[in-house]
Amino acid sequence: MTDAFAYAPISQLVGLEVVPADPQDALAPTVVALEVDQRMHNPMGFVHGGVIALLADAAMGIAFGRTLDDQMSFATVEMKTSFLRPIKRSRLTATATLVQRGLRIGFVQCEIIDSRGKLVATSSCTCTVNSLS
Repeated sequence: MTDAFAYAPISQLVGLEVVPADPQDALAPTVVALEVDQRMHNPMGFVHGGVIALLADAAMGIAFGRTLDDQMSFATVEMKTSFLRPIKRSRLTATATLVQRGLRIGFVQCEIIDSRGKLVATSSCTCTVNSLS
């Protein structure tokens, strides 16, 4: 379950690149990258906000998923993304950090930067833990 998103069909479709987990630190920040270009543009000529939100969602989902055991699943129950800078073409890098993990609820934050190190977006989500048994 830990990095299932790295191999999910949506990840393959859009080209998400997931940095492998540190086996010594399951709570280390999660890093996911994505090359964006004109194929992902909205009518105004910039990368669609949904693509940026997808990148944030993937990074935060993996960060939260890394805290679960094989008998658990989770669902995102709330997500907020703030778009700070328009992008046309770049390699975007999302870094997600677990803020709080309780028995049933968790909170994750994410920052997305472009290839120049400029902050493009911030995001946060609340996740709920589900038992598979």
